Amino acid sequence: MSSRAKLDVGQLNDLTFDEFFQRFQNIIEYGSLITASIWSHRPFRSAKHLHDHFCAFIDGLADDGKTGILLCHPDLAGKLSQAGKLTEESTKEQKGSGLLSLTDEERAFLQDCNEQYRKKFGFPFVICARENKKAAIMEGFNRRLKNTHSEELDTGIAEVKKIGWYRLTDLIEAESKL
Repeated sequence: MSSRAKLDVGQLNDLTFDEFFQRFQNIIEYGSLITASIWSHRPFRSAKHLHDHFCAFIDGLADDGKTGILLCHPDLAGKLSQAGKLTEESTKEQKGSGLLSLTDEERAFLQDCNEQYRKKFGFPFVICARENKKAAIMEGFNRRLKNTHSEELDTGIAEVKKIGWYRLTDLIEAESKL
């Protein structure tokens, strides 16, 4: 998420592969392969149309591929966060939800939840931090730890798609259409 001006759809469609890749490679966390694949679907009619292509790619994956997408996400308020090694996008999202300004008690709670969740499901807890503050995220852990693996795979992927939408609208005028 750069401080560059947002593109309209015409500008989006005029990007070279390299420009498109550089700008959109982290719409899905560390999902550069997805971005590389999506470019060939130009021209895009709108930000939603572009997002639909990201979602269709993800939906076309087997469960192992979807699990791989979830595995690319960092633990919330985890070691990468504490070390300042999150992606620019994740840093902004976790900061906005209050996860970068936790009390020691809150941090310990989230670390315990992260461990329980990974142990049960085999991938990190993914939630759209832009739609949730830290209290809602903590409650989300409690609620979602009761789910089945299949329910959590579906829920996590739905959250990835929400995150992707917000990241796209940071870069493209959402209302811009061809």
